[in-house]
Amino acid sequence: MADSQFGTLYFIPVTMGADNINQVLPPDVVTLAQGLDEFIVENEKTARHFLGAIKHKKPIREITLKTLNKRTEDKDLSKLLSTLITGKDVGLMSEAGCPGIADPGAKLAALAHQKGIRVAPLVGPSSILLGLMASGLNGQRFTFLGYLPADRGARIKQLKALEQRAKSHNETQIFIETPFRNQHMLEDLLGHCSNDTKLCIARNISLPDEYIVTKKIGAWKQATPPDLHKKPTVFLLLA
Repeated sequence: MADSQFGTLYFIPVTMGADNINQVLPPDVVTLAQGLDEFIVENEKTARHFLGAIKHKKPIREITLKTLNKRTEDKDLSKLLSTLITGKDVGLMSEAGCPGIADPGAKLAALAHQKGIRVAPLVGPSSILLGLMASGLNGQRFTFLGYLPADRGARIKQLKALEQRAKSHNETQIFIETPFRNQHMLEDLLGHCSNDTKLCIARNISLPDEYIVTKKIGAWKQATPPDLHKKPTVFLLLA
């Protein structure tokens, strides 16, 4: 149970690559973020840009930013929560979309719960859920797997295992890739999955060039593949 003497750790969603604030974020989320003056962020430059885009009430130089990224060691997590222990509210922002999903925010949330600090998620865009919503694949049973192995042999092996699980469980398999390796992922999907397996490619969700298309692997092989290089993409698979 959360301790009422502590502040609240707000998980604040952000836009996914554009300043389309009014299109993707509810006004209450923007208002709350404008009222905080300390944030835990994945990238300070991106965070400053976002705070400027929402017209934060304070000058950016007067806002405290603490960094939480993949290089943050577990022993340093408690320091990030120190202000919350004093009773002050703090916001957490990841690089894109909703914090706590496929980023280090989950570790901080787990520690906050251990310490009795309230964790409050706010409504905003999640590329994973938006991709699933628009895919036409099974939204009753699905698994999000994060990043697949960077090693090609291991990646192909896992793709085959995921395809088999999708078929045996009627379960949508959702995964992402580092943007500069997206094309390699697509090549492996088309080269090693069954022609009847369905693949949804969801690129640049919520941006002007949003692309969400579902086809069978066989049909993808006959089509002109989309340009995915360095563009955030979610892959969804159902056999």
